[in-house]
Amino acid sequence: MAPLQPGQQPSPDQIRMMQQQIAVEAQKAGLTVPQYIERIKAQAMQQQQMRQQMAAQQQQQQAQQGAQPGQQVPIAPGPPKPEGLAVAKFLRSQELKLRTCVFNDQRKDMFKVKRAIRALQSPAYEKARKKEPLLPEVKDRVTAENTFKLLPISMLALRVSKHDPHEGHNHGKKKRTKGLWTVKIEPQQEARDDYYYVFLYEGPQYKNKLYAAGALLLILAVVFFPLWPYHLRLGVWYLSMGMLGLLGLFFAMAIFRLILFLITMFAAPPGLWLYPNLFEDVGFFDSFKPFWAWHEDEKTVKRKKKEERDRKKAKRDAKANGGAATGGADAEAEKAAGDLKPSSDGPEISEPITASATGSESVPQDGIMQAQQRHLAARVEEVEDE
Repeated sequence: MAPLQPGQQPSPDQIRMMQQQIAVEAQKAGLTVPQYIERIKAQAMQQQQMRQQMAAQQQQQQAQQGAQPGQQVPIAPGPPKPEGLAVAKFLRSQELKLRTCVFNDQRKDMFKVKRAIRALQSPAYEKARKKEPLLPEVKDRVTAENTFKLLPISMLALRVSKHDPHEGHNHGKKKRTKGLWTVKIEPQQEARDDYYYVFLYEGPQYKNKLYAAGALLLILAVVFFPLWPYHLRLGVWYLSMGMLGLLGLFFAMAIFRLILFLITMFAAPPGLWLYPNLFEDVGFFDSFKPFWAWHEDEKTVKRKKKEERDRKKAKRDAKANGGAATGGADAEAEKAAGDLKPSSDGPEISEPITASATGSESVPQDGIMQAQQRHLAARVEEVEDE
C-alpha cells in the first residue's frame, strides 16, 4: 500500500486494509480492537507530554545560561532575579523620556522599548558592567532584547497599552488630564520598538523612608509638646501669635480693599482696587504689585490685549520698513559716491575713482563693481570726517 500524501483522503480499499492491519496488531497484543486503539492514544499522549517537558527544561536552561547571539528567549514570569534587578536599576538611572500614566489607580512611569534598547547598547551600559558584574553582556540587538526581557520575567516592568476605563459605560464622557494615559497590561510581553512598558520597580525608597521618619518625628514632637523646655514653648507661643497676627492682617486687608472697591465703584466708576493681583495666580511678591489699579471688566481686558497685539505688530512692521529704507539710503549713497568727479581739493579721491572707472571698463562684473563701490564709499566717508 502506497503511503498517503498530506491532505489526501484514503480510498475504501486503503481503509479496509488499515482496519485489517489494526486487527492483526490487536490480536498479537492479545487485545480487542477498541482496547488497542485506546492504548495507541495513551502512548501518543505520553510522548507529547514528554516532548513538552523536555522543551520546558531546555528553555529554563537557556534562560539561566543566557542567550546566544541570534537566539530569542521566551518570557516566563517569575520572582525577581538579581540580573533583572541590576538591569532595572541601570535603566532607572538613564534618560528614557518617562511619561506618567495611571495603572491600577496609581501613577507609574512609562517608557518606550526603543529607548531602553538604545540605553542597553550605549557606552554607558558597558561602563556600568565594569562596576556591576550582574549586568548581562550585550553584543547585538538580540542580546539587548533578551537582556530587556529580564524586566517582565522578573515582574519589574510590563508591557501596557492605552485603555479607557469608562468604555462601555452609559454615563457621559469623563474629563481626563491631557497626555495622562490609563493603561492595562497586555498578555503578550514582546519587545518591539513602538511598544510601551510601565515600571513596577520603584528603586530604593530612601526619600520616602526619610519623609516617613520626619513625619513620625514631627507627630511625636507635637504629642510631647508639654514636656518641652519652657524657653522652647515660649518661643513657639510667640511664633504662633505672630503667624495669627499676619493672618488677621491679611484678612483685614482683603475686607478693606473690598469695601474701598464698593465705595469707589459708585463714587468713581469703574472702581479702584488695592493690590489688584492679591488673589491672582502669580508669585508671592507679584501679588503685591502694583499697589493700586482701576477695575477692568472682561471687555476692557480683551480690548487691551488686542491693542497690545496691534502695537507689537505695528512695531514689527515699522522695523521692517525702517530696514528697507536704510537699505535704500545706502544704495543712494553708493550711487552718489560713484558719480563723484576728480577735483583739485581732493587728490586722494581722484585716484580711486579713476581706478574704479578703469576697472569697470575692463571687468564689467557685478560682484567687482559692488566691492569697488563699497571701497569708494568708505574713502568718501574718511574725507568727510577729515
